[in-house]
Amino acid sequence: MTASDGSAPPLLTARGLCFARNDEPVFGPLDFAVDAGEALLVRGDNGAGKTTLLRVLAGLLRAEAGTIEIDGRATATPERTRALAYLGHLPALKADLGALENLDFLCGLHGRSGTLSPDAAMRMVGLDGYQDTLARQLSAGQKKRLSLARVWLSPAPVWLLDEPYANLDLDGIALVNRMVEAHLREGGAALVTTHGAYAAPPVRTRELVLRKAA
Repeated sequence: MTASDGSAPPLLTARGLCFARNDEPVFGPLDFAVDAGEALLVRGDNGAGKTTLLRVLAGLLRAEAGTIEIDGRATATPERTRALAYLGHLPALKADLGALENLDFLCGLHGRSGTLSPDAAMRMVGLDGYQDTLARQLSAGQKKRLSLARVWLSPAPVWLLDEPYANLDLDGIALVNRMVEAHLREGGAALVTTHGAYAAPPVRTRELVLRKAA
């Protein structure tokens, strides 16, 4: 998969990206790019490396080989992570902080985009009234919504969303779709790992299919 033609470089490009675990290849070499205003759907069977790929891009795992570029420039992990907002399987919340305190803390750590406040973000994801609720008291779906609010507040142009529809009801799935649509309209991009016909945002997309290494 290569970048589409255009005057601006892709927001995110991977060239020859490989990862192995215990000397066993997990994926690669992979070549792909994601442009502004585009979502890349990452599909594959369990064990094909979908989550691992996003963790490598986010800088949580080190690639065996290859380069990762942001805006056409090869980047080291600290620089790259400023351009990426990662939503993993775990909520990445402090259990003994309130929901709003968690967002305030994470905005202080990673920055905040635009004029949207953490409190407004909570209302947008359907958590109004839960501002003072401890994160450990939230349900799995509520924790996912709070994590989505964290992504929504991020100034990063590229979202890495690992199974963002998990633990969400139909309203939550629609929320993810609205968020991705809005982010792409504003010139952002998203990588979304997914399975199932319903679990894909209704936006301009391309697809990257991962297969288990032989």
